[in-house]
Amino acid sequence: MTIRNLLLTAEKKASSTGKEESAIKLLMQHASSREGYELVANLDEVLTSRQVALFEENVTKYLDCNIPIQHLIGYETFFGYEFKVNEDVLIPRFETEELVAKVLELYDEYFDGQPVDVVDVGTGCGAIGISLALEEPAMKVMVTDISETALLVAKENAKNLGGNVTFLQSDMLVGLVEMGKKFDILVSNPPYIPTQEAVDSLVYDNEPHLALFGGEDGLYFYREILRDAHLILKSPSVIAFEHAYHHREGMAKLIAEFFPDSEFETIKDMQGRDRMTVIVNR
Repeated sequence: MTIRNLLLTAEKKASSTGKEESAIKLLMQHASSREGYELVANLDEVLTSRQVALFEENVTKYLDCNIPIQHLIGYETFFGYEFKVNEDVLIPRFETEELVAKVLELYDEYFDGQPVDVVDVGTGCGAIGISLALEEPAMKVMVTDISETALLVAKENAKNLGGNVTFLQSDMLVGLVEMGKKFDILVSNPPYIPTQEAVDSLVYDNEPHLALFGGEDGLYFYREILRDAHLILKSPSVIAFEHAYHHREGMAKLIAEFFPDSEFETIKDMQGRDRMTVIVNR
C-alpha cells in the first residue's frame, strides 16, 4: 500500500463522517515518521506492514472510537514546541498561543528586560508557563495545578523541552497564598465552559472535565483568582487571562469588583473574538 492510496481511502472516510481530513495526514506523518513536506514528495512510497497497521489502527480509533489525534500521536505542537498530552490534561489550543504572545509583549512593555516572577495558574500540560520560560529567560516561572496527574505531564514536558520552571500543586491561589510568594505577572487560562453548555463529544469524552467546566456561568475560577490575586501580586503587576469570547462583560464586572482602580483591556483573537483580558496594576 502506498502513502497515496492509504491517504485517499482514509481521507474519503473522514470526509463522509464529518471528521478532519487534515488529521489523517498527521496520523500518516506519525505512522511513517515523516514530516508533511516529505509525505508530498513520497506519495508513491510503499509503507512497511508495521507502518500500515499503525496508520490503519489509529485511523479507526480516530474515526470510529472518537479518540483525539493528539492522544494517538502523543503530543500537540504549541508555540513551536511539542507538548506531551494525554487524558489527564487539556489539549492546548491555537488561541492560547496568542495569550503567550501577549504576555511576552506585556513583559517587554512593562518590565523591559528585568527579571520577573511569573505564575501560570491551572497549567495543565504546562504549555503556557513552559513556553514563557523558554521564550524569555528573564522570567522565573512557577506553574500550578490542582491535579497531581496533570503536573506529572507538565513536569515531563519541562524536562523534555528544557524549560526551567517550578511546580506547585494548588487549588487556584490557595497554595500560593500559603507560600507568601509574590509575582509580577499572573497568567491563566482556567476552565470557562458553563456547566450546562453542550460540548463536542470528541472533547467531552476525552479531555478532563476539571479542565473544561467553569461553573454555571463559566466565570467561577476567574472569581476565585481575582478575589485573592492581590495577596500574591507585587506592585506594579500584570494579570492576563484567556476566556470565552462572550465573557467580556462578565470579566469587566469582576474587575470592577476586585480591582476597581486598575486599568484593563479586552483583546480580540485572530478570529476577531474577545478572547483575552489584561489587567495592569500600578
